[in-house]
Amino acid sequence: MKLAVIADLHANLEATLAVHDDIRRRELSEIWVLGDLVGKGPRPREVLEWALAHATRTVQGNWDARVAGVTNRPQDLWPRAKLSPAELQLLAALPFGIEEQFGGAWWRFVHASSKGVFHRLYPHSSLQEQLEAFAPQPQLGLREYADALVYADIHEALMLDVEGRPLINCGSVGNPLDSTLPCYLILEFAENGPAYSAQFVRITYNREAEIRAAEDSGMPFTREYIAELLTGAYQKRRARGSEGFG
Repeated sequence: MKLAVIADLHANLEATLAVHDDIRRRELSEIWVLGDLVGKGPRPREVLEWALAHATRTVQGNWDARVAGVTNRPQDLWPRAKLSPAELQLLAALPFGIEEQFGGAWWRFVHASSKGVFHRLYPHSSLQEQLEAFAPQPQLGLREYADALVYADIHEALMLDVEGRPLINCGSVGNPLDSTLPCYLILEFAENGPAYSAQFVRITYNREAEIRAAEDSGMPFTREYIAELLTGAYQKRRARGSEGFG
């Protein structure tokens, strides 16, 4: 069993297509998307259409929830206007997480953390908070005590061992903030037993075309978006009530 785990596409169509090309080249048929399909970038509809056509499973990210109607920041309203009511309803109805057994071990896949799409889990979070990330959250549909957790949101690929449990962040496709290169994760599970391997993949993409699409789009915070693509450093949005990257 092999999974391509991607997240934080952020309406960056050029990066999404480049990652998809690499996934196809490796002949991986399972593509799991851990949220934030839309927001920040210039082509929310095109990226959402890509996910509908090619993603095997998709969970909701915080930007998906915001654009679907949870908040009304300028950066939420612009992509919302680009999507149909049916597409917005689809974003609002995305599941919170996935729990699956591989080799007898329970693997959990969420966007930001096990506590909610707006609760952020950092590599420097306390050991107690990291341990709590594996606990059941039945109110969110997470009923098992996870043996491994895969998440996204912080736009930074990482792999930690939390008292014997893997804590893995798949990185960001459309808005990486630990590099300028899109990143995704390949997980391969043994047919028998709990053994697995994890591989991070970074690729180049047509960044100039993405920048041109942003410049031509009329979206808010174009300058900050382009700066992030060019530098891999978060550029704070300055509109009142705006919040962070994830």
